Amino acid sequence: MDRLELDETEIGAMTELVDEFEEEFATLDSEEALHRATVLAHQLPNRVRLHLNAFRLEQLSGVLCISGYQVDQDRLGPTPAHWRGQTGPSPAHREELLLMLCSSLLGDPFCWATQQDGRMIHDIIPIQGHEHEQLGSSSEALLTWHTEDAFHPLRGDFLSFACLRNPYGAATTVGYADDLKLPQDVRETLFEERFIIRPDESHLGKNNTVPDGERLESFEDIEEMQRNPDLVAVLFGNPEQPYLRADPYFMSVEDGDDEARFALDTLVKAMDEAIFDLTLASGDFCFLDNFRVVHGRKPFRARHDGTDRWLKRVNVTGDLRKSRAARDARAVRASR
Repeated sequence: MDRLELDETEIGAMTELVDEFEEEFATLDSEEALHRATVLAHQLPNRVRLHLNAFRLEQLSGVLCISGYQVDQDRLGPTPAHWRGQTGPSPAHREELLLMLCSSLLGDPFCWATQQDGRMIHDIIPIQGHEHEQLGSSSEALLTWHTEDAFHPLRGDFLSFACLRNPYGAATTVGYADDLKLPQDVRETLFEERFIIRPDESHLGKNNTVPDGERLESFEDIEEMQRNPDLVAVLFGNPEQPYLRADPYFMSVEDGDDEARFALDTLVKAMDEAIFDLTLASGDFCFLDNFRVVHGRKPFRARHDGTDRWLKRVNVTGDLRKSRAARDARAVRASR
């Protein structure tokens, strides 16, 4: 894991940047805001830009944390009970802006029409009733390690987080594809298109507000992926240092393919042995390479009293053009 600890000069420069531009970015999920954020991001401190660019180019590990930013807890107010609860400007608008600026140095932030009602910036908070679900909003269940949106061919290249608060130190789990110790025959099998990954529950209609029209069609696409999933490879890219695509909780193999089942079980065991804890603290900005690492979360006891763990999350693609056919327009803001 790589970490950049901000110094006082860098924190001051980032604070001044947000002071100057936060009112001009009243919303962060418009085409104009995304376009301007990409340009404004080049005013971030030099070391921040250098680290994010090195991370993008795989010159660092698949996990980068930028630490030291100070979050005003009084301004932030209570942790929401649900991501739908926000009715006005976000009290975390300053942190959201910084997250978008940093993410823009990695690629293009994007959103899914089928996740958190198509919002660009997601709230990762414990929600009552989700305690034992395989969702970012669960708490008491182990959130099994996974590649983000592993089921989808247009899944993001990177995942960005801003930790607003984590008072009880709930641990994120992270594992590197490079750390996997797999027999050669298992690796070869995992490179073959013999595995099924179905959509995770965050993309289902029951966890979203499903309207008529365009977004309804997106949910129909998810349902089709549930009914008739494609066979995919788990490992891809360079055989010596492969990329990884996996979400074991939602994975299976075809009936009778014992070799693929053995390979998948071996992969899960190997990653379980390689996984480690990453505890994010308030003010941490964390970036994951969605091709080189998996992530999950250990169980914790939520309080539901306004003091709970609260993260912001953004998906980032390094190649917006690959989703052109899945979007309704060339606009960057268009949801997939």
